[in-house]
Amino acid sequence: MKSITLTLLCASALACSAFAQDKQPADKQAPDNTGKNERDRSGEAKTSGDQSESAEDIKITAAIRRAVVADKSLTMTATNVKIITANGVVTLRGPVNTAVEKAKIGELAKKAAGKAKIENQLEVKETKKS
Repeated sequence: MKSITLTLLCASALACSAFAQDKQPADKQAPDNTGKNERDRSGEAKTSGDQSESAEDIKITAAIRRAVVADKSLTMTATNVKIITANGVVTLRGPVNTAVEKAKIGELAKKAAGKAKIENQLEVKETKKS
């Protein structure tokens, strides 16, 4: 009888903790990216699916990726940006933490891409105000 009572008590405690997690304040909830997802589905914004399969475009993308990853001054967020090359045009997309990171990635892309045109569409994350 004690084991059944203990089991029921544990089960109810777990259910209560799961319910409490669902009721977090708005500032603790995950961000809503609906607007960005709709923008990406519209076909107007470049996505990784737009990467060209030509040898030259792949070579440019790889060179830029190597340069970005090798730069230890960049955060993990910055090293994970999208690099899309199609028909000799490089598009940089995704979030970075600062304007300095945005500029740095743009410079690295220009050096690594040679004569390819660079479209820097990186977005600087908004800083939280305390």
